[in-house]
Amino acid sequence: MIKTYKVMLLPNNKQKTKLVECAGVARWAYNFALAQQQENHKQGGKFLSDG
Repeated sequence: MIKTYKVMLLPNNKQKTKLVECAGVARWAYNFALAQQQENHKQGGKFLSDG
């Protein structure tokens, strides 16, 4: 059985700024990798995996 816990974050302004920045970087990295995959597939290649 997997237990989960729900927590509420109460970041201050500096922490909020850092969280937003980290989310932006993660979004950029995801979109970059997705674009690479799509370009590779368009050129007849297979989708790359992490394994």
